[in-house]
Amino acid sequence: MALAHRLQSSRFELKYLIDEPKARAIRDFARSYLVPDEYAPDTPTGDYLVNSVYLDDRDLSLCRATVTGQRNRFKLRVRMYDDNPSSPVFFEIKRRDSNVVLKRRAAVRREAVDRLLQTYHPRRTDLMTFTSEEFGALERFCELAAAIRGRAQTYVHYWREAYESTESNAVRLTFDRNLQAAPVDGRLGIPPMRRRFAPRVAGVVLELKFTNRFRKWMRQMVRVFDLDHRSFPKYVTCAQALRSHEARITLPHYWEVNA
Repeated sequence: MALAHRLQSSRFELKYLIDEPKARAIRDFARSYLVPDEYAPDTPTGDYLVNSVYLDDRDLSLCRATVTGQRNRFKLRVRMYDDNPSSPVFFEIKRRDSNVVLKRRAAVRREAVDRLLQTYHPRRTDLMTFTSEEFGALERFCELAAAIRGRAQTYVHYWREAYESTESNAVRLTFDRNLQAAPVDGRLGIPPMRRRFAPRVAGVVLELKFTNRFRKWMRQMVRVFDLDHRSFPKYVTCAQALRSHEARITLPHYWEVNA
């Protein structure tokens, strides 16, 4: 499934870890205010694959920035939704400035990805469709990757069920399930099942994403379902799971650091 591209600016993100019965109840509640997002397939849950490879340096400094709770930090990821050669690959910067999340992304031609990750030198023709905004996002991605000598480190793979407001994407609600990690083996694509590892995740990851203000119905939903906001960084979870057996890196458990 090739997803259309939309640039995203600053927003707030709240995460909750819930069980499956509560996820189904929240879905029913949220459908009074939101509709399935435009990418949802015509299936009972409308979920779709999200597959990202995260860039980091040899010491996993970007991962460690999350583990140690640095307030101003960023992540670099390359995201794809299928293995179709004609589908775009999204180069994304996710920056956290205190409590605000800022995202920039660029839709890149698949044949340009390997060169970009090796040289960090973008060309206008690398984009699916050139715009100055997207090219600026791609340039900045490459600048940040070059500054840390970033390399593809970890695949993060899961299924997403997403809902959004009808007038815009100013409000989004997502359920992420079946989180899996895989090592990067040199080829860009969706890792085969035999290479994936499932970290221990006690439930479904619910995310509320909004710009400007927390809606009244969202506040009611949090109260009715007794939701307890907590951090759940997928990249850190997957990186820890993959590298826990390796002597070259020891990461403290996220919950111990940020309790």
